[in-house]
Amino acid sequence: MVRKSTILVIFCLILISTAFGEQGEGGLKGVVKDATTNEPLVGANIVLIGTNIGGATALNGSFNITNIPEGNYKIKVTFIGYATFTEEINIAENKTLTIEIALNETVILGDQIVVTASKRPEKLTEAPATIDVITSKDIENLPSFNPGELLARQKGVDYIRTGVVGTGINIRGFNSAFNAKNLQMNDNRLATLIATGLPLGAFGTIIKEDVQRVEIILGPAAALYGPNAHNGLVNTITKDPRYSQGTTIALNGGNQSVFSGRFRYAKVYSKKFALKITGEYTRGIDFNYTDSVYAGAKVYSEFDLNRKFDALKGGLSLYFTPKKGHDIIITYGGSNSNNIGVTNAGRNQIKDWKINILQARYVSKHVFAQIYHTWSNTSKTYALNQRTRNYYSFLNAGFSQQVAAKRSFKEYWFATSPTTGIALNRGAVFKDASRRWNGEIQVNETFSQLNIIAGFQWQKDIANSEQTYLLDANGPIKLNQYGGYAQLELKIKNTGWKLMAAARADDHDLYGFNFVPKAGITYTGKNGTFRVTYSKGIAAPTILNLSANIFGGLLLGNGEGFTLSNGTKIPKLEVETISTFETGYKGIIDNKLYVDVNAYYNISKHFLSPVINIANAAKGIFVVKRGNKSIQDVIPGTPAIGSPFVLTYLNFGNVNTYGIDIGLNYYMNDNVNFVFNYSYFNFNLDKTDMQNDGNRDGKVTKLDLPINSPKNKFGFGVNLNYDKFFGTIFGRWIQAYDFFSGINVAAATNRNLIVGGSPVVENARVGRTWNYGPLGDFINFDIGAGYRFNKNMTLSAQVTNLFDTREREFVGSPFITRLFSTELKFNF
Repeated sequence: MVRKSTILVIFCLILISTAFGEQGEGGLKGVVKDATTNEPLVGANIVLIGTNIGGATALNGSFNITNIPEGNYKIKVTFIGYATFTEEINIAENKTLTIEIALNETVILGDQIVVTASKRPEKLTEAPATIDVITSKDIENLPSFNPGELLARQKGVDYIRTGVVGTGINIRGFNSAFNAKNLQMNDNRLATLIATGLPLGAFGTIIKEDVQRVEIILGPAAALYGPNAHNGLVNTITKDPRYSQGTTIALNGGNQSVFSGRFRYAKVYSKKFALKITGEYTRGIDFNYTDSVYAGAKVYSEFDLNRKFDALKGGLSLYFTPKKGHDIIITYGGSNSNNIGVTNAGRNQIKDWKINILQARYVSKHVFAQIYHTWSNTSKTYALNQRTRNYYSFLNAGFSQQVAAKRSFKEYWFATSPTTGIALNRGAVFKDASRRWNGEIQVNETFSQLNIIAGFQWQKDIANSEQTYLLDANGPIKLNQYGGYAQLELKIKNTGWKLMAAARADDHDLYGFNFVPKAGITYTGKNGTFRVTYSKGIAAPTILNLSANIFGGLLLGNGEGFTLSNGTKIPKLEVETISTFETGYKGIIDNKLYVDVNAYYNISKHFLSPVINIANAAKGIFVVKRGNKSIQDVIPGTPAIGSPFVLTYLNFGNVNTYGIDIGLNYYMNDNVNFVFNYSYFNFNLDKTDMQNDGNRDGKVTKLDLPINSPKNKFGFGVNLNYDKFFGTIFGRWIQAYDFFSGINVAAATNRNLIVGGSPVVENARVGRTWNYGPLGDFINFDIGAGYRFNKNMTLSAQVTNLFDTREREFVGSPFITRLFSTELKFNF
C-alpha cells in the first residue's frame, strides 16, 4: 500500500516541475579569445553567478549553454593566467544571446586563477589560504634548466640549495636533511618516493617547458590532500596541449660544465585527440666539496665520490575527448638520475635512480577520477659516509685497496686484535624496487550559493629494499591507506561573506585512523579578501620510520611497538600533528599594488624523535619483541635473552610556533613591477616539560626540537617585461640560524650543547661532522635578462649569486658560489 507521505512528495515534485516548466527559457552562446592574439581559449569556464548553470569552451573557443530560465544574470568567465571577465546579461524567452568575450592576460598576480587551495578554480585573492604562484611567464623568462630556482623568490618559504642541481624548500620551520613534511604533487598525483616519503625533487619527470604554473600553499592542507600536507604543499601543473600547441627546443649552458637540452611537442589532431611529448638531458659537475667522514679520532674524505651529475627524463600525454566536456588523459613519465643527495647520516651517491609514473585521469564538470602507478628502482646507490668508514676499516687492517673497495659496500671490519677481527654487517648500498598505486574519485556540485566537493582516495604502498634497509626479508612490505574528504563553501548572497568547512578521515594499516578538520570564514570587499581559518595537518611516519632494518638490526622501525624484558611496552609511532590558526588579507589596491599578508599560530605535537636506544644492557633491560614477534624472529641470530641495543623512533613533545608573512607586488605599468617579501618565524618551547626531552639526556635543549629555520628573512626585486626585452633582479637576505639534523651540525658556538660527545664549536669537529657555523647570514643577488628576436627565437642569460657571496644554504653541502647560465630557445 502506497504511503500518504509518498503521494505527497510525488505531488510536490510535480508542482515544482510544473512551476519551472512554466518559466520561459533561452540560451547563451559565443566565443572566448585572447584579447591580444585573438586566438581562441580552450577550456575557459563560463558560469552564471549564483546558479549552477555554466559550461566550458571547446577547441575553437566556442560555448553554447541552453535551457537557461529567462531573467537577468551576471556572467563570469575565468581562465588560468587571464583576468576574470564579468558582465550583466539578459536572457529572453525562446532567444539565444550571442556574445564575444576577449580576456586579457593578467599582469597583476592577484588576478590569477588558482586551483590548489579548494581543489577547484578560484581567484587567488579569494582563496582561503596563503598561496604563492610561480606563473608560466616567470618560468618562460628563467634562463636556467632548473625552475626550482624560482622558489627562492617566494614569500614564507625557506629556500635551500645543496649544489648546482639540488634545490628545495621548507615551510614554517622544522626542516631537516630528511624532510617529508611538505607534500609535493604533479598534476594531482603524489611526487614522492615510496619508502622514504621524500619529494622527488631532481628525480622528477617534468621538464621546465611543460610547466604551466606552480602553486605553493603555506600551512596545513591535509583536509583535502591527506598526510604530509603538514607544513605546506607544492603543486606543479603542466600545460594542456590543446591550448599550448607547437614545438619548443631549449638549450642551456653554463659554468660547472652544465649543459641541458630539452624539447616539447604538442599538437591537436582533431576535436577528440591531442598529444604532447617532452624530453630532457642535463649534465654537469657539482661544486668542489668533500664532506668529512670521521671514524674514531681519524678523519677521511668521502671514498669513491663522483661529483658529476646527469638526468634523462621525459613524458608523453594523450588527451581524448569522447564528447564535449569530458576528457580522458593518459600520461607516462620517466627519469634516470645520477647526483649527490644529502641525508641525516651524510651524503648519498645516487646512481641510476629511475622513477616511472603511469596515470589515467577522467575530467568533467562535476567528476574527477584518476588511477596512477609509481615505481622506483635503484641498485647501485650508496651512503658515502658509511661506505667510507667501511673502506678504511679494511684498509687500516691491512687489506688491499681492491679488497677494501669491494667489501666496503656491505661490511665493516671490526678488529679484535692487531691481526684478527670480524666482518660486521654494515651495508652501505641502498636498493629500491618499490611501487605505489593510487586511486581517487572526486565529485563537485553547486547549489545556488553552496559549493560541495567530496572525494575518496586509496593508496597501496609496496616497499621493496631487497633487504638493504627495510624489514622485507619475507618479501615487499605492503601497506594500504584509505581516505575520504569533503568541503562545503557557502556564500552569503550579496554580503561578501563566505563560510567554509572541510574534513578528512584516513585509515592506515600501521598508524591507524586520523581525522583532520578545517574551517574558515572570508569577507570579500572592493579591494580584497579578509580571512580567518583553522586547519589541522598530520605528518605521517614514513615506511622507513615504520619498518627500517639498518646496520644488521641495530636500527629498527617502530611500526608495531616493542616489548622490553622488564615488561615495559614501547608504543608504536603515531602521526605528528599541527593545528594552525591563521588570519590574512589578500587584495589589489588602486589596480597597482597586490598585497598578501598573514599571521599564524601553530600548535605542534607528537614529534618524531631522533633514533634512541630503547634497551639498557647495563641494567639488564633487553628488547624481546617487536610487535607480536620475538626479536629473534625479526633479527635472526639475536641472543636468547634479547637484543642489548636497538635504535628506533619514538613520539614526544610539543611546541608552539608563530609568524607572519608579507608579500607586496607593485605594478608601475604593464612592463615593470616591484616585489618585496618578508617573513618572521619564532617559537615557544617549554624547557621544563620533560616530555620535550627527545634524546632522553635528562634536559630539554634546542637539540631535542630543532626549529632549523631563520627568524627573519626578506626578498626584493624588480621584473621587466617588454615585447622584446625582459629582465629581473632579485635579492634576498637570510638571518643566521642554527641547524641540527642527524649527525649534521651547522651552528654557532655553544659549549653547553653536546652532540656526539662534543661541545658545539664553530669551525671544528662536532660529533661525526665538521661544523662550519650557522646557515644563512648572507645577502645575495640574482640577475637575468633576455631578448625575443621574434616569436620563434629567444636568447637569455642569468647570473646566480652575482657578487659571489660565500653562502652555505644547507648541511652536508658546499658553499654556493657564482653560477652562470645561458639559454637559447626556439618555438615553432
